[in-house]
Amino acid sequence: MKRQPLLIGSIVLVSVLVLAAVAAPWIAPYDPMAQSILRRFRPPSAEHWLGTDQFGRDTFSRMLYGARASLTVSVAAVGTALLVGGTLGLLAAFYRGWCDRISMRLMDVLFAFPVMLLAIGVVAILGPTSSSAAVAIAVVYTPIFARLIRAPALVIASSDFVMGARAIGASNARILVHHMLPNLASVILVQTSLLLSAAILVEASLAFLGLGTQPPAPSLGLMLSEGRNVLSFSPWIAVFSGLGIVLLAFGFNLMGDALRDRLDPRLAGHG
Repeated sequence: MKRQPLLIGSIVLVSVLVLAAVAAPWIAPYDPMAQSILRRFRPPSAEHWLGTDQFGRDTFSRMLYGARASLTVSVAAVGTALLVGGTLGLLAAFYRGWCDRISMRLMDVLFAFPVMLLAIGVVAILGPTSSSAAVAIAVVYTPIFARLIRAPALVIASSDFVMGARAIGASNARILVHHMLPNLASVILVQTSLLLSAAILVEASLAFLGLGTQPPAPSLGLMLSEGRNVLSFSPWIAVFSGLGIVLLAFGFNLMGDALRDRLDPRLAGHG
């Protein structure tokens, strides 16, 4: 780890952002939904560090709660996609045959749609809520996990130690859980970090379009959408909310790249 300053820095950055979002009820100086007409459009000051919006709500407090909402949706979506897509990819590689053909053709159907178009379609069916956004992102990223895990799992399923486990009478469940899954941990960890970064951007995009978290609940994408209408005379609302989205996405993306460099044996010693 000492020879991986990029990995250490990315972990510190992500940890700080996540802790700030989790501790939002204790860190936020104001109620994120409390309105005050007399404090509308106040610039950053000692009283309001990042200014106030068109309803007099504290921007800093709303950013903390908005980051919390974005992380909650993104983690739930990527976790669901990993569970569903990873299971399909692992089973397809292990059993092959019809299981492989059917599951991968289903993933091909999902791959045929652009990411945002598929996400918008799912939200249009379920309704514009944060839960619908999480489901939409999970549907979008399920085929990515399925394809990603299937490829190395095919190699592992044909390896000598798996054949040896079969020869001594190990059950299929034991081979999958105790022999194949641990050897896929590095691939899963790296891809999860990278997709968390992308999921934050998709969640912010859906909220920006009014298809995610609904007002008055705070969301970084929703704050960015509201701030663009007053960008000429109150730019801090859009600037700071956009910066929050960039920091969250950048932190997870940087951590994913650093983890890939650390865990990939072909890149060992070149981090």
